[in-house]
Amino acid sequence: MESQIIDIIESYETIIIHRHVRPDPDAYGSQVGLKTLIQTNYPEKKVYAAGTHDELLSYLATQDEVTQTTYQNALVIITDTGNTERIDGEFYQEGAYLLKIDHHPDVDQYGDLRWVNTVASSTSEMIFALFEEGVASRGWKMSDETARLLFAGIVGDTGRFLFPRTTMKTFEVASELIRHAFDRPQLFADMYEVDRNILHLQGYIYQNFVIDGNRVASIKIDKKTMERFQVTASETSQLVGSLGEVKGVKAWVIFIEEEDQIRARLRSKGPVINGLAAQFGGGGHPLASGASVYSWEEADALIGEIQKLCKTN
Repeated sequence: MESQIIDIIESYETIIIHRHVRPDPDAYGSQVGLKTLIQTNYPEKKVYAAGTHDELLSYLATQDEVTQTTYQNALVIITDTGNTERIDGEFYQEGAYLLKIDHHPDVDQYGDLRWVNTVASSTSEMIFALFEEGVASRGWKMSDETARLLFAGIVGDTGRFLFPRTTMKTFEVASELIRHAFDRPQLFADMYEVDRNILHLQGYIYQNFVIDGNRVASIKIDKKTMERFQVTASETSQLVGSLGEVKGVKAWVIFIEEEDQIRARLRSKGPVINGLAAQFGGGGHPLASGASVYSWEEADALIGEIQKLCKTN
């Protein structure tokens, strides 16, 4: 697959890379990491990173302005995005060829070609695998900036290497990336600066979550609470694993109130939840998914469905 993708990359002069809305470090790391990787090895190509820039991730990179006409005859690559509803940026369907690179389950099978690896810790780890094929077959090089971006993406999606999806391969990739000359302490400091208020909100979650007899834990975080802790909706993604540390919890959901919806982040230690997430307009991994509801009553309905799921599993 990696060799086929490199062939496709080589056949286009213009490449536009998208990622998901409400980006996290892996979204930026895989998207802009791939952009800089291509630029290093094919400096004659025009490569863009499309989407709405998140100021919280300015320490990693920024986004390019891409006009509609740029998509004509272009290769469009979508990284780290399981379904089309979450793709950030317009006109991604107007390119000549659409390629999906992702580590989420391939529920929404969009694109002319899909490279999906659910074993990978992150999409950034997959971009490194692409680089390895490029080294073997084309003599590719990696810049220090690409290494920094991919490392940040891996750190972000593995919870600083603490999450179960961190594998031996993940550590091998990280060890190769830190051979490059980027300021790793500064990178961690930048990530921690974003995290500081999150730690205070995490304490609130531990004090206020609810757990039922089916061992389903839940917490509702409204806009007023986020204002109190000076945390944005996108920042709360870092807290999704918090309730998993509570003894006896089988599955959990954290609700985050946004301007036009209530984001539901679902996690499980056994029961498969991505089918349930799909019923509420979402999707994701079997044990890690997201969905959307539009009232607190609908949030309660989602909790009820998780309880039923855990009761029978």
